[in-house]
Amino acid sequence: MRLSLQKLGLFFVCVLFGFIANAQQTHINIEIPTHQANEILISHVGYTLSYNEKYEQANWVAYELTSAETNSIYNRTNQFLVDSKISTGSANNSDYAGSGYDRGHLAPAGDMGWSAQSMIESFYYSNMSPQMPSFNRGIWKNAESFTREAAIANHVVYVVTGPIFKSNMTTIGPNKVAVPQSYFKIILDYFEPELKAIAFIIPNAASQLPLQNFAVTINDVEQLTGLDFFPLLPDQEESLLESKFDINLWRWQNYSHSKKTVTSKSKSSSASVQCTGTTKKGARCKRMTKDASGKCAQHQN
Repeated sequence: MRLSLQKLGLFFVCVLFGFIANAQQTHINIEIPTHQANEILISHVGYTLSYNEKYEQANWVAYELTSAETNSIYNRTNQFLVDSKISTGSANNSDYAGSGYDRGHLAPAGDMGWSAQSMIESFYYSNMSPQMPSFNRGIWKNAESFTREAAIANHVVYVVTGPIFKSNMTTIGPNKVAVPQSYFKIILDYFEPELKAIAFIIPNAASQLPLQNFAVTINDVEQLTGLDFFPLLPDQEESLLESKFDINLWRWQNYSHSKKTVTSKSKSSSASVQCTGTTKKGARCKRMTKDASGKCAQHQN
């Protein structure tokens, strides 16, 4: 009888660890966009990235962020390193030195302080992109803080961040690292009681506007990047989550949140906001709109 109980216990342990393994595999893969031809896919402890050799930076970085992981145990290393996993060679310090651009994190160090290794890897040049200092230390920093607030409020979120590449971009350094005109950040809460998602497209420039003014749908980001986000989700859920957002479902109290900002629950708002659409040149549309989508008539079409 004792042997049977031992076998039974072993069976349940195997089942349990099999379930955990499957869950972890889902967590690893759910945020990874569909593979592209120009990708070098690299996995680090804290995040996965798709490296673009042409532009010498990531197409995107993706990771799961839990509320516990927002409590940094390890301080910033501030030691920028070449990513040895990029066989073709990543960008390096000579590319950024004297350029006037910050080495802007895509997966921020503030999200990676839960382990010594993840903190070290957050400073790989494969995780950097040339950002205007006023952007990196301003509105982009707000977007990073918002992401951590979302993880705390919702216990776990999936994050995908990257540059938006255009033709004829400025380059810096010997490796000709491209300077993106704008960046995207996507946050998915895929746990009950309410599944939701929100995305941002933010120009690589200083801004005094509230962060929510840059909120868009995931579909908007897909149209600009050509990427397919969250392809492992059931088609119906993916379509619903990627086609709309509601700023009222997210925590904004630590930011200059304006009550006049439109939401997706109503058809219109009494106050105008700047259109969240992007022009063909990659700049933020300057038109004002009252539509709930946050877009002017041209960008709605």
